[in-house]
Amino acid sequence: MKRYLLDTALLAAYFYNRRAAVDIVSPWILAGEAATSILVYGELIEHLKRLPDFMRRRVELRELLREIAPYFLTYSIMERYAELRRQLRPPHGPGLIGDVDTLIAATALERGLVLVTTDTDFERVPGLELTRIPRGTLQTQ
Repeated sequence: MKRYLLDTALLAAYFYNRRAAVDIVSPWILAGEAATSILVYGELIEHLKRLPDFMRRRVELRELLREIAPYFLTYSIMERYAELRRQLRPPHGPGLIGDVDTLIAATALERGLVLVTTDTDFERVPGLELTRIPRGTLQTQ
């Protein structure tokens, strides 16, 4: 049963075999608890496209996503997204976050998952269960 939704920085660090990310994510993969969003895939592909070995890296990323399956956008996730945008919009809320981040948060909420991220913006999302990892933790090999 999926329990954790991995955000972009954590999945990228795991993909690059950074020690801290491997230590965090590996047990979740073994237990079948790790998932991500198809939007995270898009953000990682954008990053990989700048590399000379993009084609090889894309194949590796897709292989990884066999173990960490991405959630695709659905009507219910899009409706949750719309609800979140309204809740975050001033004067009712603390301020909007990016659309992609809002969609990732909506996915976690709709699927009942803990979002694992380095991004503090997610702390503004009402009802979102977070595990926040300091970004510097993932930078070292």
